[in-house]
Amino acid sequence: MTKIIVGVLIVTIIGLIAFAFVDKVTGAIISTPDNSLTVESSYDTLTITITGEVKKTGTYIVPLSSKLSAVIEAAGGATTNADPKAYDGDYPVLSKQSFYIAPIYDNSSTCTVTPISKVNINSADKSTLQGVTAISSTIAGAIIDYRTSNGSFGRIEDLKNVTGIGNATFEKVKNFVQIMD
Repeated sequence: MTKIIVGVLIVTIIGLIAFAFVDKVTGAIISTPDNSLTVESSYDTLTITITGEVKKTGTYIVPLSSKLSAVIEAAGGATTNADPKAYDGDYPVLSKQSFYIAPIYDNSSTCTVTPISKVNINSADKSTLQGVTAISSTIAGAIIDYRTSNGSFGRIEDLKNVTGIGNATFEKVKNFVQIMD
């Protein structure tokens, strides 16, 4: 009896490994807005993670040359609390990028009727940037230097490219910034 159980386990493990290999070779399953599934070559797709104010947060596979709006659509669309000034639907996505869709209202309060006060990281001056919690004078200067050297921020996640802003600081400021007026 033990030999049969061991044999079944070995066959099962080999089968799982084979299925994983076949899945990598043949492509990936893409969820489309109408919930139908299609298989595409992994060379023609991008893997994007989206969180925040979308109906279904997660990692999505979208066609090559997609825009952020396609990822949002794959995630079931933006919620009614999504801040349209905190993301650009026309932003061209690259594989393995992640996007956070910020809220308009504070999610921790059920009776909030006043929008979160936000600062535009593409146009704010140093003193205005310092009004955001966790943005010091040094970081505000670095944000201005970054946008002077690299142009406007296309997404709020680009703040992580600024000297002095890591994941912890980004988590503190992500709901208080926007990229458009």
